[in-house]
Amino acid sequence: MTNNILIEDQYKRTSLFEKENVNYLVRVLKRFNTVPKLNNINIITSNSQPDVFKIVPNKSIIIGSLYLSKPVLALVYLRYGIEWQLWYKALGSDKSDTILCDIAALKVTRIFYKLLPEDDKEKLKSLNYFLLDLIKKDEAIHTESLLEYEKLQDFHGLKKSTKVFKESWKPIIENLAKPTEYLLMDGGDLRLNIDEINLLNKYGCRPFPRPDAFTFASSTATSVSNFAFDKTDKVRSILISNSLKNGFKNATVNFSELLKSNLRKIFRLKDECQIIFSPSGTDSSLQIAAITQIISDKDITHVLVASDETGSGVPTALKGCHFENTTALNHPVKKGDKINGFRDIDLIQIPFRDENGALKSSNQLDSEVFNAISKTNALGRHVVLHTMDQSKLGYQSPSEKMMKDLDSLENLSMQVLVDAAQLRLDPTDIQHYLNKGYIVSITGSKYFTGPPYSGALILPECVSKLIHTIENKLPEGLTKYYNHSDWPTSWSCSKDLSEGFNYGSYMRWNAAIVEMERYFKTPILYRNMGIEMFCNFVEDSINDAEFLQPLYGDETKTNSYNSKEFGIRNIRTIFPFFILKNDTALSVDHVKKLYILLNSDLSDQFKDSSLEIIRLAAQKCHIGQAVNVKYGNDFQSAILRISLGARVISESWVNRDISIYFRNIELQMNQITVIIKKIELILSSPELLD
Repeated sequence: MTNNILIEDQYKRTSLFEKENVNYLVRVLKRFNTVPKLNNINIITSNSQPDVFKIVPNKSIIIGSLYLSKPVLALVYLRYGIEWQLWYKALGSDKSDTILCDIAALKVTRIFYKLLPEDDKEKLKSLNYFLLDLIKKDEAIHTESLLEYEKLQDFHGLKKSTKVFKESWKPIIENLAKPTEYLLMDGGDLRLNIDEINLLNKYGCRPFPRPDAFTFASSTATSVSNFAFDKTDKVRSILISNSLKNGFKNATVNFSELLKSNLRKIFRLKDECQIIFSPSGTDSSLQIAAITQIISDKDITHVLVASDETGSGVPTALKGCHFENTTALNHPVKKGDKINGFRDIDLIQIPFRDENGALKSSNQLDSEVFNAISKTNALGRHVVLHTMDQSKLGYQSPSEKMMKDLDSLENLSMQVLVDAAQLRLDPTDIQHYLNKGYIVSITGSKYFTGPPYSGALILPECVSKLIHTIENKLPEGLTKYYNHSDWPTSWSCSKDLSEGFNYGSYMRWNAAIVEMERYFKTPILYRNMGIEMFCNFVEDSINDAEFLQPLYGDETKTNSYNSKEFGIRNIRTIFPFFILKNDTALSVDHVKKLYILLNSDLSDQFKDSSLEIIRLAAQKCHIGQAVNVKYGNDFQSAILRISLGARVISESWVNRDISIYFRNIELQMNQITVIIKKIELILSSPELLD
């Protein structure tokens, strides 16, 4: 075939590259970045055969110029071709089972097509091509009838020798024949689903990279980085290969245990400290409720500190009730109903703020916590104390002194859980808690900017040994929530849980662990200097903006324990603020609307403005979503948050070059300035908020 050119080596001034089409083409090419990156597979364009689409196994994909004149069509076809090559490589030395490649590539590309923006699907609606028509079908793959897909062989020319879809392939197809971006929002709940226009979930982020947005939303959730996405996409390829070679169950169990092992290495934990994965922080609370029941035969009281700044579903989960209408394993349930097997418990909620919205002092919080535990202990009940380090607004409670005062209570039966969902902690902090016998609840999706919905419990050695000796079973209703593989394999209490695997949870944790590993590769001196440099700038910038009023002030870091070393937990990294218009705080609805506008391209609203204003309006800025807080003692408003995330540090540390590192920190400080300017721009156009 002549006149074939590598796709990256050509650029002709056709109508496709005219001014009005360039932005559209750039957007399509950005999405192509989510397609697996395979070594030694060339994408070749053919001008001599414009309607050709051919897969040359293990070598190339040839695509005709006719497809390239329709970028979205080319994107979908190339997604199919590259996925086919990925599975063909995974077959190993025996390449006879190409029907598996056909089926897997089709399933993956169908999901990929569903995740395209509505505008892109509209461009494909009137087109009639065999493969495209097959991809657009919204139906399950019929593995029992392989003849239906026989024509797919024409794309690669290899005739299948297998007449039957092997039983061992089914779990591999079911779990791994999914695009990585789909896996990163799978096995959570509906809040991870993205809309069809902006491709954003309820947290304002995506399950694939969004480098065009300025992102300082680590107090809520963050789009996955290019670095973590590529690493996780590579892991999917490895898992496919390992599953075909060693069996799906073996490959998956080994992967789950590897993730837990890597977490132990990062935080330098003892092997005896067990880790339980969960789809979310709220799921971790449900796990705690279950564990408590099998540990203690006493009546149980949970004392929930910072009840106004923890997940909205946590109180419901601690009572052993369904906190959503669908579980992470996709079972329909009724929110609020008791989960089978849970006993009734008491719950004492201690909020950070009083009824007027004012932040309580450290002493007041300590007093409320101590009195609650003292009275509960006098009743002979088992106490589960949920401490906070740190909350969504950056607070900690109770104090170390109060925790020591609890030693004065006689016959105290108590388990302490540290809510460290923000994970604004150093390894020494986690070790400190575990050495005291505290359970630590973490996520990889806040400070470390992994994809949302990656929760875990870290259990100290003493608790792990106790549970290991217990014969009681976990509440039977948890089979709708968790798989046995998520829990320590040596525990008998979890043997009756489901036999499946939550690959969405595993993939999100893989992305989070990748972020943790590169964060801790930055030398501690430069890491801490970068943290202070950035956070000082954010604080000063908010203070200098007359239309912003910081919520933080002279409040005490109420849970700091004595340490001479600088630590991430000893410096404010979450910066909440009110937004003012004419010296009056915006209403809750206006704050929520401004949050959405910040995260959107508003250039169409400023067409007649200067180029500088148009560029400012176009810049997408993703910060921490609105949290309802009273302004003064009577007006219900809400705050937004700018937060330090681990990527500010890790993406600045390049080639061990100190001067570039601090310059990169400064570039991200410049992004903070842009965010604040865009807030001011929106306020100057009040019609945008109406």
